[in-house]
Amino acid sequence: MQPLLDATVYIVDDDASVREALAWMLRTRRLNNESFDSAAMFLAAMDKHFVQTTAQPETVQPQYVAKYPSCLLLDVRMPHMSGLELFSKLLARGMQNTLPVIFLTGHADVPTAVDAVKRGAFDFCEKPFSNNLLVDRIEAALQLSSAAVAGTKTQLQIDKKLANLTDREQSVMRLVIEGLPNKLIADQLNISMRTVEVHRARVFEKVGVKSAVELVNLIRPKV
Repeated sequence: MQPLLDATVYIVDDDASVREALAWMLRTRRLNNESFDSAAMFLAAMDKHFVQTTAQPETVQPQYVAKYPSCLLLDVRMPHMSGLELFSKLLARGMQNTLPVIFLTGHADVPTAVDAVKRGAFDFCEKPFSNNLLVDRIEAALQLSSAAVAGTKTQLQIDKKLANLTDREQSVMRLVIEGLPNKLIADQLNISMRTVEVHRARVFEKVGVKSAVELVNLIRPKV
């Protein structure tokens, strides 16, 4: 499997010797990496490394995605904020697909790590772990992340196009997606067929499609 040139592996572990060993191993495999000595330090760096995708009210947890293919090597037991607590925060931010998490666990932590996998973690590796096995899982996680990042970028582009539609254009678009002909759209919105045709053409142009079928395939999950 060819390494992804723009990928980054994040390491969060309070043990400096573990961080240094993992960083050295990743460098020998030509994998970019960045280390943090605590969960809090990683969270503090999120705005630098990740993109907030929604402008939510203050009472709602913002959602983030990775800017490029990424994965996180996360120690289970750390002071102040454990790896499991950090993982829960990442889940709340919707990051489990663009930032797959591989837990690094001791034998006593295996049942806990298995439970985390059931909650959405990518995998776990028990200490002491095989470098080759760990790298294989990292590369698989990065491939998953790469697909998720690409999909997210597409969705963000769609969101941007939808944001450029006027309220009337959005109303027409929804009825077009429902399969209504122009006459019925005009009746429902109490506008002329000519006005429907104009709005319909503008929707197609702004969204970048040439037919109602293309519009449905592109937009239906977003409305």
